[in-house]
Amino acid sequence: MFRLLKSGIGRLRLLALLEGLSLLLLIFVAVPMKYVAGDRTLVTVLGPVHGALVLLYLFNCFSTAVEYSWKFRQVTGRLLLACLLPFGTMYMDRIVLRPLYLAGKR
Repeated sequence: MFRLLKSGIGRLRLLALLEGLSLLLLIFVAVPMKYVAGDRTLVTVLGPVHGALVLLYLFNCFSTAVEYSWKFRQVTGRLLLACLLPFGTMYMDRIVLRPLYLAGKR
């Protein structure tokens, strides 16, 4: 896992996973707790955490695009649009980032 953090693509892949997991927790744990049990604690904690992870993903997407000189329409634009769709970052990790990472463009 630490090898993943040594490259821009690896960090972006990790952030995509964390952003997707935070959304899963928010939707399937925190929101039901809020409406079923009346406990807003998890929503008030996980909401800002998820927001911060989205912002970190966006920032790292731009910095990695500059680092690797990605074409905007082919790679960067698709990765940026992915964070607007639920679980889009996890999907784009599988479709775009993983092949780039495995191809040695680390």
